[in-house]
Amino acid sequence: MAGRTQREAVAAAVAVLETAGEIELVECRMPADLDAALDRRAGRTLVVVGGDGSLHAAVGRLWSRGEADQCPVGVVPLGTGNDFARGVGIPLDPMAAAELALAASAQPVDLVTDDAGGVVVNAMHVGVGAEAAVRARPLKPYLRIASFPVGAVLAGARTRGWNIRVEVDGRTISRGRRRILMAGLANAPSIAGGTAILAPDASVCDGAFDVVVSYSVGRLARLGYGLRLLRGTHERRADVQRVLGRTLEISGGPFQVNADGEISEPLRRRVWTLQPGAWRCILP
Repeated sequence: MAGRTQREAVAAAVAVLETAGEIELVECRMPADLDAALDRRAGRTLVVVGGDGSLHAAVGRLWSRGEADQCPVGVVPLGTGNDFARGVGIPLDPMAAAELALAASAQPVDLVTDDAGGVVVNAMHVGVGAEAAVRARPLKPYLRIASFPVGAVLAGARTRGWNIRVEVDGRTISRGRRRILMAGLANAPSIAGGTAILAPDASVCDGAFDVVVSYSVGRLARLGYGLRLLRGTHERRADVQRVLGRTLEISGGPFQVNADGEISEPLRRRVWTLQPGAWRCILP
């Protein structure tokens, strides 16, 4: 029931999927609906029709149920951002995505889990990116993808940054003394509906995630970072660090987390761990 899941688009995807046999269409409005559907899946392929938040919810439930490595998942990207689909090459056209779900096979895909039982399918970030998502949320029904850059402008206008500590694989990247504009990890390249490229080289199948830390807190520095983030060239800035890793710990704050577009309550500490090949997705 997310993003741009208009009845016509869903019906078009369903019509394609039905060419392979009988399917069951389930509308999930709450977690209990999703669990009920998974309870009766009986070995069938799960096709998620929605955006990054919908995929986040589905894969999160599969992981918590211990079924993530057993359930092939197809994606028909009908959310607002669809960054996971963009990053792995799943077509944004619903009929083409449904055709892919029928024609291709599921592949092992990396998943990121956190110490509170949550997951990250596409990307996670804290700082101005999370604040931008909060600002963009009420604008989504009206501006669609344009709500993301507008939210970023609103969030970045007056921020002074965050004092947070960042550690990757036990190595300290930032001690928290220097203010950070944004820090995050990318399992796939883009965020904000493709309007920002957090990690151009990120891959969901390489057994590592990209960690990006930006210290661009000055007024002109924020502007320069934002413009380069649009093109994915921000890593060339002297005030940006990028490292590969399999564990990430962020502490200090308080800070909010944007995980696949889902915003957390203010936190003081969180740890993320890569789970290589933990779930199965139908990819091109």
